[in-house]
Amino acid sequence: MTDIALEMPWLEKPWQMIQRLLSEGRLPHALLVNGECGVGKRAWADAVSGLLLCSAPLHKEGGAPVACGECRQCQLLSASSHPDVRVFSPEKSRMIRIEQIRSLSAFAVSSPQVAGRKIAVIDRADQLNINSANALLKTLEEPVPDFVLILLQESGRPVLPTIRSRCQVLSIPLPSTEQADQWLATKVTHMEGDKKPSAELLTKSLMLAGNAPRLALEYATGEFPGLRDDAFDKFRQFMRGQVAVAEAAKAFKALGLEDMLWLFEGWAADLARLCAGGKASDHEAGEMIGFLASNNPAWRAHELLDMVREARTAGVYNVNPELEASRLLIAWRELMPTRRRAS
Repeated sequence: MTDIALEMPWLEKPWQMIQRLLSEGRLPHALLVNGECGVGKRAWADAVSGLLLCSAPLHKEGGAPVACGECRQCQLLSASSHPDVRVFSPEKSRMIRIEQIRSLSAFAVSSPQVAGRKIAVIDRADQLNINSANALLKTLEEPVPDFVLILLQESGRPVLPTIRSRCQVLSIPLPSTEQADQWLATKVTHMEGDKKPSAELLTKSLMLAGNAPRLALEYATGEFPGLRDDAFDKFRQFMRGQVAVAEAAKAFKALGLEDMLWLFEGWAADLARLCAGGKASDHEAGEMIGFLASNNPAWRAHELLDMVREARTAGVYNVNPELEASRLLIAWRELMPTRRRAS
């Protein structure tokens, strides 16, 4: 089985930490893994699951273990049919529900079916609602020797302090631009014809994804870059008073709520960076956001970030994306100096 750190070298340090803890018999019962969307948290968790379940791990130079890829455990995991691994992620409500956590708790105390331990992964632990988070606490407070829980958290999305304090926390870093470029190039090498993204599109997608390579690949092979360009064009027109808010909001609605909020959040973060003398991550939007930064105090950027977080929380209750886009657009236009003088 391929060492995950060879495929994604930016995962090397957190991967080596798990190898060391396993070799020393100090593996924690719960890991909270933090990282940006699309940086490889789930791939890392899958690799860790394989290592922890493998019945005949290989040892590299220096003694670091890796899964063999040949034993029954590895074969079951490769076929996504291992009975001692469960993955829990948000359902249609966009939250992880209490019924899912009750299922996880029952799984935790059951006996392993074919392996020596059981693994549960909570993908997007930041999407636990208050009831499911409280239900999870009991499992964390009463650890089972043959059970390991891996919680994945997106950066900037809070997890209850009571949960965090009962886990060993790991951070997955963003790769360097060179590492991300190389990974993307490898992934698209065997794509054919129109399905293969151009080098220009890969570079743009990586910029839009904040250097998170897996998210960049999703963007480069999907509709996001084009929809984002349409939304940005309408954003500029709206800020200049050339189109009505309803027209601009429709372009953002086309992105879908999560991508729309991701875009607004990125721009607000760029506004904060530029107010502090830094550089914008979204180079194409940098000129307009730079203009706003030169005419506003930094706290206005943090107001926008708070509004995005409120919209994301409200999204759990199936809010209208077009109305949320309108609300955020109006808040952005309040930053225009001519508009403030007119009021």
